[in-house]
Amino acid sequence: MSKFVKTIGILTGGGDVPGLNPAIRAITIRAKRESYKVIGIRKGWAGLLNIVRDTSFDNSDNYEVLTENRVNKAGRTGGTFLHTSRTKPSKVPLSDIPTHLKEKYKDEVNDLTEEVLLNLEFLGIDYLIPIGGDDTLSYAVRLYQEGVKIVAIPKTMDNDVPGTDYCIGFSTCITRTIQMTNALRTSAGSHERFMVLEVFGRYAGFTAMLPTAAGAANRCVIPEHEFDMDLLTELLVEDRAQNPSKYSVVLVSEGAMFKGGRMVFENDKKDMYGHMKLGGIGDLVSAKLKELSPKYNKGKGVNVLNQKLSYLVRGGDPDSIDSIVPMAYGNLALDLILTGIHGRLVVLKNGRYDNVPIDVINRSKKVVSVVNHYNTERLRPFYKSFEMKPLFLMTSE
Repeated sequence: MSKFVKTIGILTGGGDVPGLNPAIRAITIRAKRESYKVIGIRKGWAGLLNIVRDTSFDNSDNYEVLTENRVNKAGRTGGTFLHTSRTKPSKVPLSDIPTHLKEKYKDEVNDLTEEVLLNLEFLGIDYLIPIGGDDTLSYAVRLYQEGVKIVAIPKTMDNDVPGTDYCIGFSTCITRTIQMTNALRTSAGSHERFMVLEVFGRYAGFTAMLPTAAGAANRCVIPEHEFDMDLLTELLVEDRAQNPSKYSVVLVSEGAMFKGGRMVFENDKKDMYGHMKLGGIGDLVSAKLKELSPKYNKGKGVNVLNQKLSYLVRGGDPDSIDSIVPMAYGNLALDLILTGIHGRLVVLKNGRYDNVPIDVINRSKKVVSVVNHYNTERLRPFYKSFEMKPLFLMTSE
């Protein structure tokens, strides 16, 4: 007879962020002390796809049984030791079908949910805790609809998962952005330049708005508002003229768009969720600033320091908030499981930990409210009405 009460599976999907390992640690330690077996599924949903349902097969690339020793050391670090992917089992291209399933699935795009369900049964998983953003968790909703007992944890640097004020990774992203912007000021000031920093944010501009509100930048442009390049240039010239060190700073969300323009992509290749890789709007903004600056700077051009922060804000150890919140989220998930509750997303709402129905993931998009928080004439956050706002000001729905 098994010494374990039940088995919990954990996986991390989508982009890595600091805070994933502390969440895995919290879940595992609490679960082990409650006599649960914990299985870490490797490489997100890909691990569940690639399992070979044969007890003699070596599935160590796809999952591992977690112990306190394993998670304790990893829990102090960034990234995810379980690894991750952007796999969507309901839309697997023919080229990505696991070798042992190639004879069964031969369409250009295949739904392998049946295999995922069988693999969960093979592993004996009673509850599944996926940690991810709205893409990863949208497939968790699908599994919940298929009868899997799911308790989900929100994670994304963009902080754009609906239903929660906070997603794991956001605070560290903001902290890194402020630190790196301040570090680059010496170069911008030494050469009297505009400084253009491209930051994460496909559909939501929180990662540009919060550092700007905190004083890291003069201006920011975000996906929620198509911006006028002439206005941005004029404002940055004005900011530069007023600065004794003769430089000014703008944070550019990767999903920001010129008026009448579109998102800028590195290439036209799409992942399984239909997303193309963003990148390049910072380069375009930099080129246009250099071109337009003489118009607003008495005929003299201004050079640009252009830097894409990218993975620099997603690497490294978690900050204090991304150490504390994942610990709390992990324990919240266990609280629900221990009382037999599932189909929930653990959240922070109005400064309090809570949980909401998991299908909130598919109900709406979480973005910056331009009317309430973004001054479209000054291209920066409003600085007003902070009373009773959440910790991160504009992240409540």
